[in-house]
Order: sequence, then C-alpha cells, then structure tokens
Amino acid sequence: MAAIAEPRRLDTETVTINIGPHHPSTHGIFRMLVTLDGETVVDLEPKMGYLHRGIEKLMEERTYIQSMPLVDRLDYVCPMTNEQAFCVAIEKLAQLEVPERAEYIRVMMAELTRIMSHMMAVGFLWNELGATFTPMIYAYRQREFLQDLFEMASGARMFHNYIRPGGVVADLPSGWTERAAKTVDSLSRFLDEFSTLTAENEIFLARTVDVGVLPPDVAVNCSVTGPVLRASGVPYDVRRVEPYSIYDRFEWEVPTQPHGDTYDRYRQYQAEMQQSLSIVRQALAGLPEGPVMDDKARRLRPPAGEAYGRIESPKGDLGFFIVSEGGAEPYRCRVRSTAQINLTALRHMVIGHTLQDLVIIFGSLNPTVADIDR
Repeated sequence: MAAIAEPRRLDTETVTINIGPHHPSTHGIFRMLVTLDGETVVDLEPKMGYLHRGIEKLMEERTYIQSMPLVDRLDYVCPMTNEQAFCVAIEKLAQLEVPERAEYIRVMMAELTRIMSHMMAVGFLWNELGATFTPMIYAYRQREFLQDLFEMASGARMFHNYIRPGGVVADLPSGWTERAAKTVDSLSRFLDEFSTLTAENEIFLARTVDVGVLPPDVAVNCSVTGPVLRASGVPYDVRRVEPYSIYDRFEWEVPTQPHGDTYDRYRQYQAEMQQSLSIVRQALAGLPEGPVMDDKARRLRPPAGEAYGRIESPKGDLGFFIVSEGGAEPYRCRVRSTAQINLTALRHMVIGHTLQDLVIIFGSLNPTVADIDR
C-alpha cells in the first residue's frame, strides 16, 4: 500500500504593500505599510503625519480664547470634550472656579458627545465589515438629534466653541432641557433596538469574535486608554481614577469586557452609551440655577507657570500641557492625543490575521486621524 504523501507546502515570498495615504477604512488620511504572507499579515508599520496642521504651534500665536476653534478641530467628532480638556488645564493654571450650573452643563455636553462618538464607531464598523451604509446611516440619523441639541446651545452643529475657561459661553436656551430629556429617552430605545438587530448577527460574530485580541498587559504597556482598554478588561477611567468636574455626584458604572477582541470593543461602545444616558438623566434632574461663567475669566491672563489637565474623552485619556509666561497666549501647548497612543497597539492586534481583518481591527479602535496628527 502506497504511503499517503504529505501535502507540499507552497514556498512564497512576503510582499510589502502600502495601504493609503487615503481612507484605509473611513477614519481619515492614514497610511499603513503592511507585510503579507499570502493574505496573512506578518508585519505592520503605521505611517502618521499626513493630516498634520501644526495646531500646537498655532496656539502659541493666539490667545487662549482664540485657540478654542483650533481645539475643536483636533478630533472633529468630539469638539465639546476637546474644549473641556483644554479648559480644565487653563483653569488649573489660572485658578478659575467653574460655577456649579456650568459644571452640570459641561457634563451633559461631554456625555452626549461620548454617545455621538460611540454611535459613529459602531455604525462605521459595519461599513468596514462590508455592510455598507445601512447600519451606519441608521446610527447617523440618531446623531442628528444630538447635533440639534448642540446647535441649540452653541449655535453651531459641528465646531461648537461653547465650553470656555471658567464655564460655558452662554446659558442653555429655553426648552433645551425638555428636548434633551426626550432625546435621551429616544436614544435609549434606539440603542436597545440597534443591539438586538446587530450584536448577534451570525456574519458579524464570525468576523469579529477572536479577531484583533488585545491582551490587558499589552494594552497597559502600550498606554492604551478609553473603551479600547476597558474592552480588554481593565476598568480604568479618568472620571473615576482622577475625578474632575462633578462626576462623583452621579451613580454610574465603568463597564468592561472579558476578551479584548473586536466583538468586545463593539459591545463596550454600546455599554458605555447606556452609562452616559444614565449620567445625562441625573444631570438633567439635578441641574441648578445660577451663573455659568467665573467673572475672573473675562480677562484671561494666567500667571507664569505650567499645568496639565486631562479628562476621559470618548476615545480615552485626553490631556493638555500648558506653559504660561503670564501673557494672554500660551508660551507652549502640548496635546496628549488619545488616538495616536491607542494606535501603538495596532501591530500587536493584526499580526496573524488576514488583510480583510486589518480594516475591521483598525476601525474598532475608532481613531480620528486629525487627532493623531494634530
């Protein structure tokens, strides 16, 4: 009886290709240098800088208030939280006290921004899976209701320029709280429906479970933060570990997931949106009357010194380091970009997976490339 021959292994050479610089998925102008063995990723090198605008340098030539529109454009998906992080650093430096009503308004704006960002993350992930546009537009429709609230308060749908050092630029208009309450109720029903429709989809499970696993030790060593870190089972949240604003007045949880794969990151975004809705409801119920701006902020000239302020933005730990020489503009400003640091774990997550998985894994990190390059 003839012996059965072992299948012959086909010897091939690896191929290195460029993906980008254009939309490697749907998150901005980004380039990846990818080495493939067949369709399997064996190495990856992110190439950053194609959307660099010199924002940190531009801020040195502008007053703190004039820099707010630049801050809005760092991560253009989350302008309100960009503004809040910048103001936290300025307020430490200038020793400003934010009025209580303004703190409640900031918390509501920040949590609504978190919901908006996470909603785009789960919607776009379906695009990257190949289910082009229908789930994404479904999520986008709800995003418009949040944009309506931002426009009522700030006058702008995109770059709000609303949160200012010492408070917020103006009080909420008449009818805002009632409309916000209705929007929150509507969003709660939408999130339940969206989860029912998508989370147990057979194709979705096949494409995301055990794909792009980020172990907790690798995540911590790479300084990953935000929902990407918490999806790996690490309950780290700046709102809890270094409380700011009035988050300690509300009851909410820091959800985590057990495995750190793409599916867990998807579930993490959904779980965090539910927590944000709970915080907004509590803030609406406890919103006090009073001023919305510290009068000392009218003529803003922080004393010479330096300060670092950070918040838990929708993408993770966002910080601003400011150096002042006592003038009306910062001597130096440096941004700790969440998206840039989270991307340092991408290589660990994609090696051994196929090329089509690479786009999904990248998308599950939910980066905004403008925030990476600054």
